[in-house]
Amino acid sequence: MIIVLKPSTTEEQLNKFTNMLKNDYQVKVNKWDGVHSTVLGLIGDTTKIDIEYIDAQDIVESVKRVQEPYKKANRKFHPENSIIKINDEISIGDGSLHIMAGPCSVESEEQIVGIAKDVKASGATLLRGGAFKPRTSPYAFQGLKAEGLDLLKAARKATGLPIVTEIMRASHIDMFENVDIIQVGARNMQNFELLKELGKTNKPILLKRGLSATIEEWLMSAEYIMAGGNNNVILCERGIRTYETFTRNTLDVSAIPIIKRLSHLPVVVDPSHASGKSWLVEPLAMAAVAAGADGLIIEVHNDPPHALSDGAQSLTPEQFDGVAKNVFALKDALSKVQ
Repeated sequence: MIIVLKPSTTEEQLNKFTNMLKNDYQVKVNKWDGVHSTVLGLIGDTTKIDIEYIDAQDIVESVKRVQEPYKKANRKFHPENSIIKINDEISIGDGSLHIMAGPCSVESEEQIVGIAKDVKASGATLLRGGAFKPRTSPYAFQGLKAEGLDLLKAARKATGLPIVTEIMRASHIDMFENVDIIQVGARNMQNFELLKELGKTNKPILLKRGLSATIEEWLMSAEYIMAGGNNNVILCERGIRTYETFTRNTLDVSAIPIIKRLSHLPVVVDPSHASGKSWLVEPLAMAAVAAGADGLIIEVHNDPPHALSDGAQSLTPEQFDGVAKNVFALKDALSKVQ
């Protein structure tokens, strides 16, 4: 249930009303202060609450029940866009466009530092790179693990770029203490025990959509993290599995405006994993920006033919430079007409 209070509501009235809801109905009350009004979100069994009685209170502007199972991720509970701060320097969700760029897998210090310098020069604001790699084949390169994390930190020191990398299990959380954004991959979107533990942290979490997850399932996974107390969630559309085999996945561009309507959380798009083909990255990135994405996560490798993972979908630094120029130009053009 959502209750919108009148702008004239005093702090004393708010506290008295909130305590009544908690004590009389045994519900949890979350409060969001907007620019023009205060919104209360009631979580729990609200079936016994008389909606007409609540609506009749002097301080209540409007009240309505919420049917969706996700509450904290729901825009009805949080009308204004959430802005996720990275190191108090980068804001994702504030209307600007950010690009996270880097290799699928960290392979060496020379490789990751060199790529980090290149993508930063082209406008990337965050460095992505895999230290722990979930692979379909058990014989494929699984990442450098802890050493890979150290190399990412070395690249951050050399460039100042915050780092984004994927976690595989809850027992690794302590190892990610100095990671700026923890990525939850598509295969772990419904690893609920991992999501619960990440909910106990205050780290920004990049939550990728599962291989065949519905939008509601995706938002419910975000709810697991937020229910634990961590509201710093960024959603990532990376394509879903359909009957089409030409591309690695099918990018669901419609998910961007849908999420924007249903949720207040920012959305970034991964055109690299969606397509699996480097030549498709730019048009999909452009489509994502046009649809309202808050950011992009793009794979860049200094030598794609010899990459230890996902070389076919990786851009060279030179190719990335051209893509970055075009997506930023599109963002600027869209800003002028909105």
